[in-house]
Amino acid sequence: MKNIVVLVSGGGTNLQALIDAEKRGEIKGGKISCVISSKEGAYALERAANAGIPSVTLPRKNYADSKAYSEAILAELKKQRADLIILAGFMTILDKCVTEAYPYQIINVHPALIPSFCGEGYYGIKVHEKALEYGVKVSGATIHFVNEQADAGAIILQGTVAVENGDTPEILQRRIMENVEWKLLPKAASLFCEGRITIKDGKAYVDYEG
Repeated sequence: MKNIVVLVSGGGTNLQALIDAEKRGEIKGGKISCVISSKEGAYALERAANAGIPSVTLPRKNYADSKAYSEAILAELKKQRADLIILAGFMTILDKCVTEAYPYQIINVHPALIPSFCGEGYYGIKVHEKALEYGVKVSGATIHFVNEQADAGAIILQGTVAVENGDTPEILQRRIMENVEWKLLPKAASLFCEGRITIKDGKAYVDYEG
């Protein structure tokens, strides 16, 4: 059984989707063993407590720079014996010391179809604002591995929703979360834990049949 460590910073809606999926038996070969928060008092910590999942708080503000913080995160991941790390609304960019220690073991969800509306500065509601400004007819979310570049790691899964007339960034954000993020993130976690993701030439290939 692989240990899944989830990194959070806020409300933890994606964490809740993972918890619910695990309860339904949809994450095969793995379990959420720990939640690490970059902020004290994040509601995600309450979600973890309600599910009986141990948590650790490492406030970003307590560290001088990104490297010092990343080294603290890395030490905690090793302590927790993490096999898979999931960034679920984790609002801190990690130094390469973490990505190099866990190559193709860190998963993130980006609320757009990479390579569109991604990279440095594209996060949260800003992504949906830009998508609507551009006038795209479909948007969605991407589950990808994390490397040293923002949103540049191998793509695991993608899903789409239609952009509707009258959409606001908030409405589009909610539609993508409910229809794509909350479904594909647990699916990607299960695929990883079952050993059904293969990396070849920097790309991720998924064995859907198992």
